[in-house]
Amino acid sequence: MSDNIFRALVVEEGGGGRSVELRDVRVADLPPGEVLVRVAYSTLNYKDGLAVTGKGKVLRVNPMAPGIDFAGTVVESAAPAFKPGDEVVLTGWGVGERHWGGFSQMNRVKAEWLVPLPEGISLKQAMAVGTAGFTAMLCVQALERHGLGPTEREVVVTGAAGGVGSMAVAMLARAGYRVVAATGRPAEAEYLRGLGAADVIDRAFFTGPGRPLESERWAAAVDTVGGAVLGGIFRSVAYHGVVAACGNAGGVEFTASVFPFILRGVRLIGVESVLVPPAERLAAWARIARDLPTELIDRMTEVIPLGAVPAYSETITNAQVRGRIVIDVNA
Repeated sequence: MSDNIFRALVVEEGGGGRSVELRDVRVADLPPGEVLVRVAYSTLNYKDGLAVTGKGKVLRVNPMAPGIDFAGTVVESAAPAFKPGDEVVLTGWGVGERHWGGFSQMNRVKAEWLVPLPEGISLKQAMAVGTAGFTAMLCVQALERHGLGPTEREVVVTGAAGGVGSMAVAMLARAGYRVVAATGRPAEAEYLRGLGAADVIDRAFFTGPGRPLESERWAAAVDTVGGAVLGGIFRSVAYHGVVAACGNAGGVEFTASVFPFILRGVRLIGVESVLVPPAERLAAWARIARDLPTELIDRMTEVIPLGAVPAYSETITNAQVRGRIVIDVNA
């Protein structure tokens, strides 16, 4: 990488074909924005995997560098909030979809999209958290805003071995809740207990036949899967329980009885992480840095070079990735 040329993983469609390759890109060709950032790390999310493999319509610009997250150091800034040398984190805002993404050694973005690197974590650890951990924290905060507090009942996390699920298990356990991890990969039970899960169950628990209302079990739930799994959760949510839904890997539609809602007052809260206002972002990141031990972050993280992203994108879209994949864009 020189001052004017850098490397990026670029997806381009046209002429009846599709390419995914490392390319040299000029800084002058980056989109407009107040802050130029030298990227150190990005991360691989399920959405990124869809973008790279073409299994989902994620990219809205062609050609495009995917990557909905990045962390790095400010090189130039026309905004008073940031100066050269500042370490910053970005998640969401359409980056990696409508705006040049994090799978790139340089990026230029709006200042309001950036968050200062929280004290106590490194750039690499910030990307181990990334959108997945940020979303998980938003789910925890949503549950607590809607009534979850000290309880003897269990809190269940679905898709628990994935990125958002792993973070949610660790965060909820750290906050003192008895967490049950639901996964379709029983081999990950030891890993999930290491993150703080008190018990591990098969996700088929939620998709098998059952009555509209089962015995009350869950004080709350974080669902990262959607589809039939989300529909099945409601049967066992306790009176005035709450479910935070943030994923759709298991399907974009679900069917549920109205009984949990009208007889037990169960609440369903949707959680999105793309357009969260800056003040809420700062609060979520501050709590992550305060409450999530760095040794747990490191335990669930694998680091790969930028060139390995296409292969790992196939893996993550086939639900075969454990925890978090951090991308060293300069390796």
